[in-house]
Amino acid sequence: MPQSADRPVVAIGQQNTLRVLRQREPGVFLDGGVFGSILLPQRYAPDNCQEGDLVEVFVYLDSEDQLIATTETPKLMVGQIGCLKVAELSGVGAFLDWGLPKDLLLPFSEQRHPAEEGKRYLVRAYLDNTNRLAATTKLDKYLDLQPANYRRHQKVELIIAERTELGYKAIIAQSHWGLIHHQDLFQKVRYGQRLAGFIKQQRDDGKIDLLLEEPGYAPVGDLTQQILQLLQHEDGFLALSDRSSPEAISAHFGVSKKKFKMAIGALYKQRKIEIEAEGIRLLRPDA
Repeated sequence: MPQSADRPVVAIGQQNTLRVLRQREPGVFLDGGVFGSILLPQRYAPDNCQEGDLVEVFVYLDSEDQLIATTETPKLMVGQIGCLKVAELSGVGAFLDWGLPKDLLLPFSEQRHPAEEGKRYLVRAYLDNTNRLAATTKLDKYLDLQPANYRRHQKVELIIAERTELGYKAIIAQSHWGLIHHQDLFQKVRYGQRLAGFIKQQRDDGKIDLLLEEPGYAPVGDLTQQILQLLQHEDGFLALSDRSSPEAISAHFGVSKKKFKMAIGALYKQRKIEIEAEGIRLLRPDA
């Protein structure tokens, strides 16, 4: 984040690089620009910290609504979406564990459904009009702010959301909704899981279909290694072949039957396996 050497611009709820002004008993005071000095408590101060040093810190409001810095990194920063667990319920909402001493408030007004203690929810961190950090489960108003402009088969970061009749909704790159159709899902996924995916297509109605498998031949290298390792573990024979059901293949490797057939075809051409009626057999180097 660009900052002036004379007057740093401090972003609340984000990482900042701030200069040490002075050290006192409670800790290190950092140059907060228009916000004045910001305390970095002694327990977070880097060893041998000196006046004039630059320190990477996260800035937020403490329980007394005073700006404070920490060298710890929260699970979410302002503008980010992630899955957090409810640590406690209160009269103002739910408090979420986000990795800092002060829990993150999920106000009643920002809950799509009443939050329950111990459960995890997909939330977005934001700053309210008093510069307090808070969370919301009402993600739709923050997503699709810009028209999607993804390439077919582009690799993207996904966060798994709820299951629907058609498949699993997922958040693409913190900005758009997409869908992994049940027929394209060959591995178990869980709510809030982060994983890589691929754009299958962007439809005329603007909706985006997703894949978890990279399309094409390129990615079978990792799968061939998995197959070889399992063959070695199973004494050289695996009761799976190109005749096996998609369900059996998915249960073992979490991939489609097409991908599995490509992988064993590559291994067969490399003379590493033999494909039999009942399964595949590892060929020894002297075979």
